[in-house]
Amino acid sequence: MKHPLQVMMDRRKNGEKCGMPSYCTANELALEAALLRAKKRGQPVLIEATANQVNQYGGYTGMKPADFYTMVLKMASDIGVPENQVILAGDHLGPLTWQEEPEATAMEKSRELVYQYVRAGFTKIHLDTSMKLADDPEGPLATETVARRGVQLYKTCMSAYKELKKEKPDAMRPVFVIGSEVPIPGGAQEEEDTLAVTKPEAFADTVDTYKMCFREAGVEDGWKDVIAVVVQPGVEFGDSQVFLYDRDAAKELCTKLEDYPEIVFEGHSTDYQSAECLKEMVEDGIAILKVGPALTYGLREALFSLSMMEQELVPEEEQAHFIDTLEKVMLENPGNWRKHYHGDEKQLKLARRYSFSDRARYYIGQTEVVAAMEHLFSNLRKYEIPMNMLHQYMPLQYKKVRNGEIELDPKTLAIDGIIAFMLDYEYAAEG
Repeated sequence: MKHPLQVMMDRRKNGEKCGMPSYCTANELALEAALLRAKKRGQPVLIEATANQVNQYGGYTGMKPADFYTMVLKMASDIGVPENQVILAGDHLGPLTWQEEPEATAMEKSRELVYQYVRAGFTKIHLDTSMKLADDPEGPLATETVARRGVQLYKTCMSAYKELKKEKPDAMRPVFVIGSEVPIPGGAQEEEDTLAVTKPEAFADTVDTYKMCFREAGVEDGWKDVIAVVVQPGVEFGDSQVFLYDRDAAKELCTKLEDYPEIVFEGHSTDYQSAECLKEMVEDGIAILKVGPALTYGLREALFSLSMMEQELVPEEEQAHFIDTLEKVMLENPGNWRKHYHGDEKQLKLARRYSFSDRARYYIGQTEVVAAMEHLFSNLRKYEIPMNMLHQYMPLQYKKVRNGEIELDPKTLAIDGIIAFMLDYEYAAEG
């Protein structure tokens, strides 16, 4: 069976301006939202895990690749989404989390990382070897070094795929994405004034050098498995700013893509772009749209709105205090937000709650926070939300409840906060 992303590529070659959203999240409610939309639309859904979320050591989620694969496929089965409709992907696979180590050990760990992803059944692999390692020379990393390391990982992936095929003859052949023109996963750390678009010659150099390295490594046909290159088309977000797509600024880059009809661009950090900007990106060749923090931002936003209603409806002694619990857990474990947020105590508090970078996503799945969320849902089932109050705090969801599109249930309302962002990506990808 043809990979759904290759089906998308065929459609584009036939003149359709279609694309595919890529949901990069390990949050269970965000995953549930993505699978519910896949069931409703009858379309493939692309779900990504990042190397720091899921790896052979457990990542920050505590899951290895096989664990994540099993969890998502179990959720899909429970919701009623067929396995062949779910595409699982690995993002930034390479020495991302081992940059302080020399090449020998960092690449050995990277090979094991990609092996486990492919062996588990992930079929879209982003090979990212763009980061400098401890024994690399001073100055920018040579494109040839990046490509040579990437091809090493490709060969490991294909060995893992051959093993998988012996156990599962109908296992789908993986497709690959190369390149990296983004900050560390999860958004920019600093506020910026302008954002540089990838230079057309830098993109061409990446492609041409990879082709050369595939050929020199004896796997020239490997290029046929590459479907996309990650570029920076001029979109990004930070704590309180969003750089919207400017197709004029990206025109030279997107025009250069016409020289390589076998691939598309993959856009990272597309979170918070408008629906029209996303549509323009797909039309211009940025056909794979990565989104992550915006999904959990939508969830956090909905949970805060539900908490505001709880404060008005539920006796104080019964309240879940979700907002306070999240703040407490973030203060007790500051490792995932401290270097990303800046300013005085008031500014830091506001960033912990409302930053577009959404470092709260690292905490929203922790046991104590999940317990507060479940308590919140329970309270708002006991003390039902009146429609007039729903209109005040969740006007988008009010319209859907009023029109009979969703139920007046707190968990359903929370999930719809995520779906509100997904709808923009669906609109952009339809072609």
